[in-house]
Amino acid sequence: MAVRYPRGAGAGVPVQPGLAALPFGKAEVRRAGQGVAILVFGTLLYPALQAAEALNATVVNMRWVKPLDVALLLQVAAGHEALVSVEEGVIMGGAGSAVGEALHAAGVLKPLLQLGLRDEFIEQGDPAHLLALQGLDASGIEAAVLGRFAALLEPGRPAPKAMA
Repeated sequence: MAVRYPRGAGAGVPVQPGLAALPFGKAEVRRAGQGVAILVFGTLLYPALQAAEALNATVVNMRWVKPLDVALLLQVAAGHEALVSVEEGVIMGGAGSAVGEALHAAGVLKPLLQLGLRDEFIEQGDPAHLLALQGLDASGIEAAVLGRFAALLEPGRPAPKAMA
């Protein structure tokens, strides 16, 4: 058995008085953009929002993996050409995999880039530094999205062909 105590600090956002309960199983769109939608699970919301500003991408705070907000996921998928999942967990069998399974079950064919921790041992250290080494800081997320979907983000690009 292990008990994990998180290291580091929060995002530096002031806590609002009178916290309201989150609607169970519901995600929220935090930024509207075009072309690519970034689906964020967990603590990487603020780096994803920073990357999305540079990319003019949509950001969805998924909030829940179980239950996954499939209705909003399918709505976002219908309005974007590609999806990116971002999580501070391992990619294999993680939240991005759940997104892929939900899309597949709904018969939706959409490019999906999964960003998260690689399936390897990660040394101890400063959390922000370790996430940056994994490409999970704002610049790493931006670089990964551009590396995979640059053509979708360029202004004046031709409309993509529909996927069968």
